[in-house]
Amino acid sequence: MTASESSKPVLAQSEGTPENLAWLYRGAWEIFPNQPNSKDASENLAARLAQTDRPLRVKLGIDPTGSDIHLGHSIPVRKLRAFQDAGHTAVLIIGDFTARIGDPTGKSEVRRQLTPAEVAQNAQTYINQVRPILDFDTPGRLEIRYNSEWLSSLDLAEILELLSTMTVGQMLAKEGFFDRYQKENPIFLHEFLYPLMQGYDSVAVAADVELGGTDQKFNIAVGRDLQRHFGKQPQFGLLLPILIGTDGVQKMSKSLNNYVGVSEHATPMYQKLEKVQDNLLEQYFELLTNLPLDELPSAPRDRQQLLAHDIVRQYHGKEAADKARSGDTETGIPEFSLSQVQFPVKLSYIISASGLCKSNGEARREIQGKAVKLDGDRIDQVDLAFDSLEQLAGRTLSVGKKRFVRLVG
Repeated sequence: MTASESSKPVLAQSEGTPENLAWLYRGAWEIFPNQPNSKDASENLAARLAQTDRPLRVKLGIDPTGSDIHLGHSIPVRKLRAFQDAGHTAVLIIGDFTARIGDPTGKSEVRRQLTPAEVAQNAQTYINQVRPILDFDTPGRLEIRYNSEWLSSLDLAEILELLSTMTVGQMLAKEGFFDRYQKENPIFLHEFLYPLMQGYDSVAVAADVELGGTDQKFNIAVGRDLQRHFGKQPQFGLLLPILIGTDGVQKMSKSLNNYVGVSEHATPMYQKLEKVQDNLLEQYFELLTNLPLDELPSAPRDRQQLLAHDIVRQYHGKEAADKARSGDTETGIPEFSLSQVQFPVKLSYIISASGLCKSNGEARREIQGKAVKLDGDRIDQVDLAFDSLEQLAGRTLSVGKKRFVRLVG
């Protein structure tokens, strides 16, 4: 299986397999390698699951390149939980070493390299945010590993061995690299190391299955190649769709402001999700909930409310979800009218003018202390300013865990 092969939906491939496979395959776009009729456990995940006398080691790597995650990021984490519930071992790899390089996938230019301190701080917030999803309590069901454990100790000879497993032509077959090469945009040599180091993670933890989005097929295939090179049984790749954002057009992204953060307050989370467009509801239910897809309400409005309630329940509990659905004023968010503001304006001024802080100085200190979030995204620029009302209207501003306002026009 090579990274250049096209992806094909795998949803129907659970037919005729044990019931738990239908659950493990829910929402999956592709499993590779995949020979459904083969009894060879190296070519058929169903055969591997049936024949193994031990829990499979299911790997998910996350690079803490930011401070917060959204529902799109939660999809492979939820799949990791499904494998936990089926009795397998989740291996969550925090890419504290690879995050310093940054995954070049889908990037038209080199990423800014993060400092170790930035990576460490982001890593802790990531772990906190996946706690509502994963089973942290059952012994043997979760390993949290940091890839600096093995990558930081590689010597030059070992790095040269990694580099010798792939040609420049193979590396340029990676979509992002190919596009940049065609456009004569710079590709730096350290970026070539990323898929090799990410693949070496699979060697280090002896992964049986690796999870990732459809954009991660190349990296997962490199992991298979490296496991084979080092004399280990190659892993399976299980690819999951990229979630479309709340705008209904582009993939969910904080930079596009079409996302729902997993750490958002219950009320704005509910309000965003109850407005999800009809054409997205099936994907959202399949990828973000455990609800039976054949038992959903027929009316789109009922589906929207059920989706919003179920996802808020997952992250905030049933009581908070019930209150968000009912519009309970105790959990509702007060509004602050931006008509009182003259643009351009600094965020610190809005924080103080809205009453979230007593003064502009206190607002600046809260930003410096990383207590301020905009739509769940942590703000760390003390002098961050906005040029127009459109950049802020409809967004939720918070200071700490209990002070919120919704910004309105």
